[in-house]
Amino acid sequence: MQAPGGPGEDDSGGFALGGWSVNYWDDQMGQIMGEAMSAPFDLLLGRRTYDIFSAYWPHATDNPGAKPLNDATKYVASRSHRELEWGPSVLIEGDAAEGIAALKKEDGPELQVHGSANLIQTLLRNNLVDEYRLWIFPLTIGSGKRLFSDGTIPAGLKLVDSKVSTTGVVIGTYEPAGEIVTGSFAMD
Repeated sequence: MQAPGGPGEDDSGGFALGGWSVNYWDDQMGQIMGEAMSAPFDLLLGRRTYDIFSAYWPHATDNPGAKPLNDATKYVASRSHRELEWGPSVLIEGDAAEGIAALKKEDGPELQVHGSANLIQTLLRNNLVDEYRLWIFPLTIGSGKRLFSDGTIPAGLKLVDSKVSTTGVVIGTYEPAGEIVTGSFAMD
C-alpha cells in the first residue's frame, strides 16, 4: 500500500519506489475516481496524510480533485496535532477507534479514507470498515506499507463490483462478509 503521488511522496522505511502507479493510470481509472468523488463525502485521515494533503490540495485549485477534497469535512485522528488549518476539519480526540465508531453512528455523507496507513490498521483491528475499494496493480514491489498487516482480524469479503482498466488494474469493491469459513478438499 503506497500513495500514488510521486517519487518523494512517502519514503518512510526506506521506500524508494514512489510514483510507481503513474504509468498505469488511464481514463477509466480517472472516471472511477471521479465517480467516487462526485457524491458527497467526508474524509477520515491520519495526521501524516492530513499534513501531506493540507500542504498540497488547498493550492491545487486547477486540479479537478481539489474542490471535493477541499470542501469535504476532514476528520483527523491524531494524538499530537492540535491545529488543523485546512478546513473544515475536526480533530478526533481520545481513543481513535471509539471516536470513529461514534462518528459512524451520526448522520452525514460517506466517510472515505485516503492513504492513512496507520489509521487504516486501527479501523481494521476494530472492524470499522464498511466497504473496501481495492485497486490491484499488475506489479510486485516487495517493500512498502501493507494494507492487511499483522493483527488484521481475519474476515471474509464479498465482491460487489469489479472493473479492469486498460492497463490491467483490477478495481474491486468489497463488503465485509463475516468470519472466514474453512473447509477441506480431503476425500471422505
